[in-house]
Amino acid sequence: MAGHSKWANIKHRKDSVDRKRGLLFSKLAREIMVAARLGGTDVASNNRLRIAITKARGANMPKDNIERAVKKGAGELEGQNFEEVMYEVFASGGVGIIVEAVTDKKSRTTPEIKNIINKNNANLAEANAVSRLFQHCGYVQIPENAVAEEALMEVAIEAGAEDVRSGDGIYEIISPPEDFAAISEAINDREIAVNESGIRFLPLDGTEVVIDDAEEARKIMKLIDILDEHDDVQSVYSNLEVSDRVLAELEQDD
Repeated sequence: MAGHSKWANIKHRKDSVDRKRGLLFSKLAREIMVAARLGGTDVASNNRLRIAITKARGANMPKDNIERAVKKGAGELEGQNFEEVMYEVFASGGVGIIVEAVTDKKSRTTPEIKNIINKNNANLAEANAVSRLFQHCGYVQIPENAVAEEALMEVAIEAGAEDVRSGDGIYEIISPPEDFAAISEAINDREIAVNESGIRFLPLDGTEVVIDDAEEARKIMKLIDILDEHDDVQSVYSNLEVSDRVLAELEQDD
C-alpha cells in the first residue's frame, strides 16, 4: 500500500481553508440519503449509514440536518432520488483519477464530467482500468502529537484496523471499509484529535505516478480541483506524486 503523499498533505491544508461548508454538508447529506435508501434507517444493521453519519458528525454537520437526510433517504420526507456513479480517468503522465459522484440525473452529470475531463487533457477510462490500482479502505489521519503511538495502536487494532503507520508528523490508520465506523467512534470516544478520515481509495504500492514537471503537476491538480468542486462529485482520488523539487516549487504557490 502506498505511503503518505506529500502532495496530498498540501491538498488537505488547502481544502481545510477553501472547502465551503454548505457544499460539504450537501455532499454528506446525499451520502446519508443514498445509504438510508439502500439499507434502511437502522444504523445497527446498516453499516453504510453508520459510516455516513459518523463522517457527517466528524464534519460538525448539525444533528437536524443528519436526521432530515436519513428521513429523505427512507422516503419519510419528500426528496430527490440519488444514484451513485464512479468515473475512472487517466490524466497526463498516466496519472490515475477516481471520481465518485452522487446525482439525481446521471444524464446531466456524465456529460458535464466528460466535458471537464476533455478540456483538461485527460481521458475517461474503462471500468476497473484505474480502480485496480487502488485499495478501497477506511482511512483516519491523526497528528503525532495527539496521542502516544502505543496507545493509538491498541485502540485502532482492537477496533478492527489492519495497519497503523507513522511518518511526516502523522499517524495513518488503514482498515476494511466495514470497520471504519467502529474505529472512528473508538478514536472519538477517547477524544483523540483527527486531521481527516473517511472511506477512500488509496494507491497500491508501486502504482504512484511521480511527476517531475511543475507545470504538468499544476495542470493535473487543477483538473482534480475542478472535478472536486462539481456539485455532484463526492470525492476525488489520484495516484499523483510529485518530486521533492516540484513539491518545493508548489509550496511557494500557496
